[in-house]
Amino acid sequence: MEERPVDNAPYLVHNHGALTIEGYSRAAVQSYWRVPELKVGFDLGAHPWEFTNIPNWLISHTHLDHITALPALVARRRMFKMEPPRIFVPAEAVEDVRKLLLIMQRLDRGRQTCELIGMEAGAEYELSREHIVTAWATVHTIPSRGYIIWDRRHKLKEEYHGLPGNTIRDLRLSGTPVTREVRVPLVAYTGDTAPAGLDACPDVYKAKVLITELSFVRAAHRPEKVHKFGHIHLDDILERAARFENELVIVGHLSTRYHPSEVWKTFDRKVPQALKEKLRLWL
Repeated sequence: MEERPVDNAPYLVHNHGALTIEGYSRAAVQSYWRVPELKVGFDLGAHPWEFTNIPNWLISHTHLDHITALPALVARRRMFKMEPPRIFVPAEAVEDVRKLLLIMQRLDRGRQTCELIGMEAGAEYELSREHIVTAWATVHTIPSRGYIIWDRRHKLKEEYHGLPGNTIRDLRLSGTPVTREVRVPLVAYTGDTAPAGLDACPDVYKAKVLITELSFVRAAHRPEKVHKFGHIHLDDILERAARFENELVIVGHLSTRYHPSEVWKTFDRKVPQALKEKLRLWL
């Protein structure tokens, strides 16, 4: 019998500059993403074994297709003797998620050890010396958060440019701040949201990479009804075409009502070329 690697969950891969975006997203099925260079994952609707090495997981909301694999991730990292992961969830859900993990611990007889962090809208958290995450409130049927991963650098203040190195050192040792913090939004992730969730955070449109949802494309699926259930229609993306300053916009989470061929045909027919150049349909 030929042995094959475990392949328990599919995912697509896209390279953009120094970043690798990997994941899968289909509405009511499962959503999960990772950016390995940033040591960050988004949502846990399923959990490919290859994603186990990611220590930071940002959960947009607690619908099953976005969180059901959380206990599996925690258990697998413990099995591989990895450090417990950091799990970020909407602050409103943190205690219920804690109870869920405790129930799984009793059922599985294995410790569900992780650092569980509730994120309020506007909160920020240091992931590493170079990267921080900020959260904002998106618009869905239950409490939800979007996340931005920022690259953080400290640069010499302009007034000290040209000074000798020993002078700058002496200023620093004397307690004088000689640098300023510079942040660049690298990756924005919305999870499920109505378009108002995009508009609520202007930095979403400035991140190098935006990962968002596009659940509906058919004209018969009226945008106002789509919005009521906390989702985005292709018309919403087209209306905001000029706002996307991003280098890359990934749209996924398409409804299972659609065959891929219908989605591609609609996409090719309706999306202008300038937007197509930065838009990637995750299907």
